[in-house]
Amino acid sequence: MDTLQKLKTALKVALDKKAENPVVIDLRELTTLSDYFVVLSATSDTHARTIADEIKKKLKERGILPLSVEGYESANWILIDYGDVIVHIFRPEVRELYNLESLWMDAPRVEVSELVSEEIQA
Repeated sequence: MDTLQKLKTALKVALDKKAENPVVIDLRELTTLSDYFVVLSATSDTHARTIADEIKKKLKERGILPLSVEGYESANWILIDYGDVIVHIFRPEVRELYNLESLWMDAPRVEVSELVSEEIQA
């Protein structure tokens, strides 16, 4: 599975689980840390874990395992690192505090509606 398909799958799964305020940040021209950040909000700790679990499940079904998962127990900020795609699932107050979107303000944003409207290859 290529990077774009991984990105689309994670984003679609998160949105299917009612993740809020999705932002996709394109980091390819700015850092070797990752190609994309997906930043999402969850309404509760349980909601954050549910989103994380479903993303991991769907990508595992396609043979993709995360390099690491951080913050799952506290669920204020769950980070799922797939190398080229890093998913950040925040509680709204924690998202506002760390404000990743502002830290990467020079990075282009990818239009979420375009990503999820395209057909995802299995």
